[in-house]
Amino acid sequence: MPTCKSITLMAILFLLTINLNAVAKQEQVKSLSSPDGKIKFTFYAGKNRKKQSLFFYSVSKEQQDVIKKSRMDLDLDNHYSEWALAIKNVPQGYWMHGLTLTDSQITSHDSTWKPVYGERALVRDNYAALKLSFVHQQNPAYTMEIRVRVYNEGVAFQYFFPDNPTGIYYRVMAENTEFALPPNTYAWHTPWAQALATRVPLKNWENESERPLTLELESGLYAALAEANVKDYVRTRFSLSIDKKNTVITKMHDPVNLITGTGTPWRVVMIADSAAQLLENNDLLLNLNEPSKIADTDWIKPGKIVRDMSLTNEGALAWIDFAAEHNLQYLLFDWKWYGPSFTFDSDAGKVAIDLDMEKIIKYGKEKGIGIWLYVNQQALLKQDEEIFPIYKKWGVVGVKYGFVQLGSHRWTAWLYDSIKRAADNKLMVNIHDEFRFSGEQRTWPNVVTVEGIRGNEEMPDANNNTTLPFTRGLAGMGDYTICYYDERIKTTHAHQLALAVVMYSPLQTLFWYDEAADYAGEKEIEFFAKVPTVWDDSKILAGDIGQFIVTARRSSSDWYLGAITNKDARKVTVDFSFLEANTNYIARIYYDDNTSSSKTKVSMRDVDVNNRSKIDIELKASGGVALWIRKK
Repeated sequence: MPTCKSITLMAILFLLTINLNAVAKQEQVKSLSSPDGKIKFTFYAGKNRKKQSLFFYSVSKEQQDVIKKSRMDLDLDNHYSEWALAIKNVPQGYWMHGLTLTDSQITSHDSTWKPVYGERALVRDNYAALKLSFVHQQNPAYTMEIRVRVYNEGVAFQYFFPDNPTGIYYRVMAENTEFALPPNTYAWHTPWAQALATRVPLKNWENESERPLTLELESGLYAALAEANVKDYVRTRFSLSIDKKNTVITKMHDPVNLITGTGTPWRVVMIADSAAQLLENNDLLLNLNEPSKIADTDWIKPGKIVRDMSLTNEGALAWIDFAAEHNLQYLLFDWKWYGPSFTFDSDAGKVAIDLDMEKIIKYGKEKGIGIWLYVNQQALLKQDEEIFPIYKKWGVVGVKYGFVQLGSHRWTAWLYDSIKRAADNKLMVNIHDEFRFSGEQRTWPNVVTVEGIRGNEEMPDANNNTTLPFTRGLAGMGDYTICYYDERIKTTHAHQLALAVVMYSPLQTLFWYDEAADYAGEKEIEFFAKVPTVWDDSKILAGDIGQFIVTARRSSSDWYLGAITNKDARKVTVDFSFLEANTNYIARIYYDDNTSSSKTKVSMRDVDVNNRSKIDIELKASGGVALWIRKK
């Protein structure tokens, strides 16, 4: 027979259960699954004890937690706008606490689109969408939406502000979106865009991390936190929560003023079963951006580029001859051609050194080589409206933006205005230094590459190179600046050849620290001559972050393959099942060979392959292999 004490305890538990059920009933829950049914997004709208609204979400894949229940939150301060517009009955207190969920709508979308250039000829855009509508309790003119898309490749959501009849703008002070991750998750932390990425647990970070942020989950899943469509906003980075374990939070660069009819960038959670699949899924960021705003894109021509460091007529003409001989398309004049770069006193509309620009551009055209000019941000800010028409008149094909400021709302808005001005003058663009796209290359395809990558400017090692594709590579194209002859490279030469396939860049920089005179007839240079820079299809055949990667890309009927390893030697098996069935191919293999008589120690051999073939390849420490595969 139960005692009085046990009866009292049972009563307390009963009452507690009733209260918990009451709280659960008050919480509104909305769920949405990916088209293949594997990824699930769940939204929760509830109230705390003070009856203040709180919003959360979670993400899972096949019932495995990817993002545990996490806060969705914006910190708004609209009082200056409200004062200026004499708005009465303005919301008081913390803005989002006063919101009420009033409606939800589920739709779906499935289409394909053709990029101007890319890693594949067609991109599929297939998702389920959920629109959550909110009204502020204190003034129904204030509304907000949370827009959600669930793809087979991950989840994206944004905060959106519909038109407000008062004419107010919204000042976003902070975005406190959380990503609560499962225990024992590891992140590939990158403190700035050109820094080394390091595998660390979710604790004791010294700095915020750059995006995308690649994650390894204990379940075996891979994920990445990213953002997309950052054109009139600030850059977001990632930091650890101070008071919540295993939780990453968004950190805005500075506050943003949003007009109505706009929203925040998309917050993205990419999800995959392997690191290779995560990289193959990077079209997700493109799909979250608008289609091209450039109607006529015939003048946008990706290709391979070299630079003249001598800034002399003789050096430029030698490079043009070399480029024409080896199927390279462009020559860059790097900084100081118009004078000192870090000053507003230089005039980027005039050549300030002994360089016959007119003669060189004319000679380049005769040889089929276009000329690019480096311009630092000081000159761009001062005179891009003035100099871009001048460059168009000269016959220049592209501008390399140097040392671009980024992060703040001001510089982000300026940059995209400048990109548009370049497009108006039919100028291609390459943006350096810390800048990374978040899919906006779909909208402005005249930007044919960007930096924001630890490339051969800094002579990184092979560990860095085998990490970059799975971290920085998720953001798309990156100007790695491949070297070949410079003695400072920390990899083999076949590794550098393979980078032309592994590192995707529509404008692929080659021979970065080299001179045309360094070439001594090395036969393997034909690989640089043949390899394209844009693709009809791309596949990551195998790989592990920081260990190795095997990438295959197709242009027309030819395939090109690049495999690189870290500082450890290893054997990789190349499975050719990606080739067309019932077709015979010849694979020319460019490989490291210590017995070679050439100074680069690279040899070549041809082998017959088909889609049933498998070849074991020995990679030297910090080495690589490149393949050109063509039909017989």
